[in-house]
Amino acid sequence: MKILGIDIGGSGIKAAIVDTKTGELITERHRIATPKPATPDAVASVIKEMVDHFNWKKAVGCSFPTTIVNGKCIHSGNLSEKWLNVKVDKLFKKECKLPFYVSNDADLAGVAEVNLGAGKDKKGVTIVITIGTGIGSGLFYNGQLIPNLELGKMLHSDGKIIEFFTADSVRKKEELSLKQWAFRFDTLLNYTRIVFSPSLIILGGGISKKYDEFKEYLETDVEVKVAEFRNNAGIVGAAMFASKEGI
Repeated sequence: MKILGIDIGGSGIKAAIVDTKTGELITERHRIATPKPATPDAVASVIKEMVDHFNWKKAVGCSFPTTIVNGKCIHSGNLSEKWLNVKVDKLFKKECKLPFYVSNDADLAGVAEVNLGAGKDKKGVTIVITIGTGIGSGLFYNGQLIPNLELGKMLHSDGKIIEFFTADSVRKKEELSLKQWAFRFDTLLNYTRIVFSPSLIILGGGISKKYDEFKEYLETDVEVKVAEFRNNAGIVGAAMFASKEGI
């Protein structure tokens, strides 16, 4: 089945038409910068632009960078406080005149990886961690999604939210070396190991492509893999979500 998948991020909004059986992108990926400020109206306008770019006339799957319950944003995340309590699926449907199926971006990246990628056929607990503007996370047990895990919102030992210590955006802002950043990120992996006892941790987001450069600094004894779909996992998972949920 061919579905348009859209991945909304803090810096960019990316989309492609996806073969949901294989995860293959059957069009070139198109990217539009996330508007500043990223208010609901501004983002909805970009979503309409994206749909028009692909001349898409059917249901759309969408990865969204914060907690989504039944299509509603229940945490403002890293976009804009104006998103709180917005029914994101209804907003995009109104703007584009198409059905939208919206869920958390890390959950949907995980859907792609657990079904078709690095976590395929893995038993036990698998956790997907996406590293970007913030920290996203998806929790799976024997391949089944347990939605809305928010590892990035845990508190660090200094009392601050841990994604403000470990996100890739923080690495760039503070001009940390990969080694310096990896020691920080290992703190999050150790929290994850202690609390969830995962069999596998899958790392996604842009920095995952540098895994070979920082893996030696990670001390966790849990198996770690890089997302096979890399930075396209959110697009692929969104399309898969729409194909299961809405069609």
